[in-house]
Amino acid sequence: MTATTADDLRTNLIGAWILQTYEARSIDGADVIYPLGADPRGIIMYTPDGYMSAQLMRSGRPRFSGDDMQLAPNDELAAAASGYLTYAGPYSVVGDGLIAHHVEVSLLPNWIGGTQYRAARLSGSVLELGPPEPVLIDGQRRNLRLVWHRAGSAAMSRCGAA
Repeated sequence: MTATTADDLRTNLIGAWILQTYEARSIDGADVIYPLGADPRGIIMYTPDGYMSAQLMRSGRPRFSGDDMQLAPNDELAAAASGYLTYAGPYSVVGDGLIAHHVEVSLLPNWIGGTQYRAARLSGSVLELGPPEPVLIDGQRRNLRLVWHRAGSAAMSRCGAA
């Protein structure tokens, strides 16, 4: 991933971005999996006052059997959580092509209070993000790549609106 300058990121990162793809490649690049399926949904937002929020989910997650979330069976809660990732907190651009997400809230308890670094490449209305180092997924180290499009026309076309 070619780095985008820190100044470019600080200037052009602000706003909402719609997830287009989320893939995990084996270190040699030969094997690709899709951690949230072939048609993931997501929004990541960066605010002018230095906060970010990311929401990602698998499409087609089963609905709960009832309307009271507090009474949902543990297996339904687990299934919902296994297809969802969310976290938020302050962010900072720490260098050319590198963003630090300082996690204050997260579905993943191990992330709370930590920092998630993301290598970033910004080109027009396309933002590519991924951890700068491979991560462990299903017992194998993989390179993650998430492609986002700036909200607006990309969001409208994905939803089928004109």
